[in-house]
Amino acid sequence: MTELPVEVVQTSSLGDRSYLAHDGRFAIVVDPQRDIDRILALAGRLGVRITHVAETHLHNDYVSGGLALAKLTGATYLVAADDEVHFDRRPVADGDEITVSPLMRLRVVATPGHTFHHLSYVLDGADGPVGVFTGGSLLFGTTGRTDLLGEQHAHTLAEHQHASVRRLADLLPDGARVWPTHGFGSFCSATQADAPESTIGRERTANPALRLRTDDFVAQTLAGLDAYPAYYAHMGARNAAGADLIDLTPVATADPAELARRIADGEWVVDLRSRKAFAHRHLTGTLSFGLDGPMSTWLAWLAPWGAPITLLGDSEQQVADAQRELARIGVDRPAATATGDPDQWAAGDDTRLAQLTTATFTDLAAARAGTPPPGLPALDVLLDVRMSNEWRTGHIDGAVHIPLPDLPHRLADVPAGTVWVHCGSGYRAAAATSLLARAGRQVVHLDDAYADAAGAGLPIVPGN
Repeated sequence: MTELPVEVVQTSSLGDRSYLAHDGRFAIVVDPQRDIDRILALAGRLGVRITHVAETHLHNDYVSGGLALAKLTGATYLVAADDEVHFDRRPVADGDEITVSPLMRLRVVATPGHTFHHLSYVLDGADGPVGVFTGGSLLFGTTGRTDLLGEQHAHTLAEHQHASVRRLADLLPDGARVWPTHGFGSFCSATQADAPESTIGRERTANPALRLRTDDFVAQTLAGLDAYPAYYAHMGARNAAGADLIDLTPVATADPAELARRIADGEWVVDLRSRKAFAHRHLTGTLSFGLDGPMSTWLAWLAPWGAPITLLGDSEQQVADAQRELARIGVDRPAATATGDPDQWAAGDDTRLAQLTTATFTDLAAARAGTPPPGLPALDVLLDVRMSNEWRTGHIDGAVHIPLPDLPHRLADVPAGTVWVHCGSGYRAAAATSLLARAGRQVVHLDDAYADAAGAGLPIVPGN
């Protein structure tokens, strides 16, 4: 089997991958993210010309850079013929073959399931199939979720997904590589897998779609689905309309007076520093979404769509990186930014600064016993902000459960008193405690790994 180089462009913050396959002269790009400068730089380093850009489906979790990339490079833009879009493209359907060069060809395979019109692309070299770009269909050890077009379609699409994966396995040899777009932390994946790469042969033994009968696969897939980001509702329409070139130029800088006004107006003023830095010292009324975690996913999920967002970072680079991540999911331009540290943002006014009390699960066990460690307030409410599937797997006895995505709309449902907040690792709890603190609640951030809760002596009970 002749190998064709396939370069991976990872977007780890969204759990996605884009691909550039080439023969040394000509290149195909599959499912590019919106910030296409990464793809263009890669093609430049390789010395190849992008002649084709292919979409496996109209994406729900990010704004595609495919149309902009095709326009900029003059490449042929391959999009499913059955997808209704508002731009020129080459419509492709099951059975179509695209000759890129004498050494490289794409074969189009209809693989409905993640969406109704989903396509996969088999990459053929001179000696036959090298691998397949599977988008949101066949993933590493799992498949794409089937409920993004509405729960009423989830069962039907799960049946399609099962058949599509089996069709790919029947079409391709065991050694063929599998190159999915989703499955590396993306909420487009039905479940998560840790494998860094895979082949059709490996999937035959590891993937439920290839091991289970249709009914069992459908039941397992539907049972495992949890909530997905609210901003997904805007991605499909944006991609059907076609996105313009991304604008990553810096936005206006806010001075301390403007920051104070935005906070007083209840706007989302976001601190991008680590949650530990936020806890140590932050501008009162700001929210913790550290860039060292999945900032864009959670911020765009929780903030009202279209609401002004101000970004605070310790450097211009941190703000620029955050702006790039948000633009990938359609939050195009922050309202304002500021760099430096909380003292600068408060203009030296200590009354505008705050700290966040942090604790561990060992501290929580002591507080539950009525003897909180020195410096920690008594426990009135334990709030678990993990997702519903995590809660059902097991939770601390006596905890109140409000998934983080629901919290902005359910602050009034949090019982009175001092609230100790936990999640799975500490990141989501930081966002939750900052939301509660902004609402005037006394909070304690449990910045600890939930896996250590039982070892700290806390009773874990099954969910319901």
